[in-house]
Amino acid sequence: MKKKIRVLIVDDSAVVRQSLAEIINSDPFLEVIDTASDPYMAATKIRKEVPDVITLDIEMPRMDGLTFLKKIMTQHPIPVVIISSLTAKGTKTGIRALEYGAVDIITKPQMYSKDFIHESKIRICEAIKGAAHARVKRKIKVTPSIQVEPKYTADAVLPPARQHSMIKTTDIVVSVGASTGGTEALTNFLKALPLDSPGIVIVQHMPEMFTKSFAERLNELCRITVKEAANGDSVIRGRVLIAPGNYHTLLKRSGAKYYVEVKEGPFVNRHRPSVDVLFRSTAKYAGANAIGIIMTGMGDDGARGLLEMKEAGAKTIAQDEKSCVVFGMPKEAIKINAVDKILPLEKISTYLVEITN
Repeated sequence: MKKKIRVLIVDDSAVVRQSLAEIINSDPFLEVIDTASDPYMAATKIRKEVPDVITLDIEMPRMDGLTFLKKIMTQHPIPVVIISSLTAKGTKTGIRALEYGAVDIITKPQMYSKDFIHESKIRICEAIKGAAHARVKRKIKVTPSIQVEPKYTADAVLPPARQHSMIKTTDIVVSVGASTGGTEALTNFLKALPLDSPGIVIVQHMPEMFTKSFAERLNELCRITVKEAANGDSVIRGRVLIAPGNYHTLLKRSGAKYYVEVKEGPFVNRHRPSVDVLFRSTAKYAGANAIGIIMTGMGDDGARGLLEMKEAGAKTIAQDEKSCVVFGMPKEAIKINAVDKILPLEKISTYLVEITN
């Protein structure tokens, strides 16, 4: 039998610990080895058995999750997934958690409906699997390949295009997809871009509400304007639109004007927003006027969509293995010949400027 990914749950609520344990243990490739009600107890348990992944709440007694996260990353790096109830205030704390080294952050499941619980289960299990494959300072030995349940493709949101946009315009649109490790990669990528960069639309796998704080943080750090995408927002030079969590974001076109459509829909490749949905819509409405970039992330979301972009005449770029936290999404795109250029993260922005000027 293949080795299961061993998980330690750290949360001050006994109900949450039990619920998370049930969700995680229901996946045949995951195993909860223990739970802890606070960071001090977690530290004791880690000394006895080191988990492959830790799920961590932010607000806890005796020591908050951020302080514990910093201690883990400086003393004994272990992949950490933050599972927390995100409020407007909490999302900014979540941004800090990613800066401190958390691999991913997702919303704590609530008992709203059967569909919501099912989607939360998918998010949690996929986040843990992605974290287990993430590159941290300590090498993690986990199952090299994980079988997963059937999943929807972009067909569930947008049918394949019978023909692509053939009208060449002076405006270039850049569509970017990222997942595990993407927050840091996108920060480095966008900070290096000049003020007059082409309009950019990004799908980063993130929970609802969290993307707004992420966009605001990027807007503070970057020369270009960054905002969370809203339905109907124009895609223009010097602006970056981040797909809002829990909503698919599609590129659309009216005459020579590009804009985004933000809509609900089923999970695609177990994600909402999905990179494949953005890339397919870009292929359909921008064609050769587009550039597609796929970055670090677990799974294959975006690979097929990037191939559709390439077939429509767009230039396509993938982040290289060495600079990826998880070389999953770029690897899958490269495997199906969807990529024109493979570059280390620090060279993607320079190359983009070169081919768009």
